[in-house]
Amino acid sequence: MKPSVKMYTLSTCSHCNAAKKMMTECSIQYDCTDVDLLTGEERSAILEEIKKINPMCSFPTIIIGDKVIVGFKEDEIKEALGL
Repeated sequence: MKPSVKMYTLSTCSHCNAAKKMMTECSIQYDCTDVDLLTGEERSAILEEIKKINPMCSFPTIIIGDKVIVGFKEDEIKEALGL
């Protein structure tokens, strides 16, 4: 079974967009939140959630199963996905 994939990204970030493109090209289903498009309470809550797993709160923050990958590290991402 494939691990679940959750990504926290910024809509304007080239590394985030590269990660999304790679997931799509590899036919990986993922849940993605563009944090910069959120406002108010929702944005604050998501940022707090991200800080728990990535204190630097940088993007993309990708969660594959129980592994957290910060940044677009293609080899690490593919390994975590079992590709």
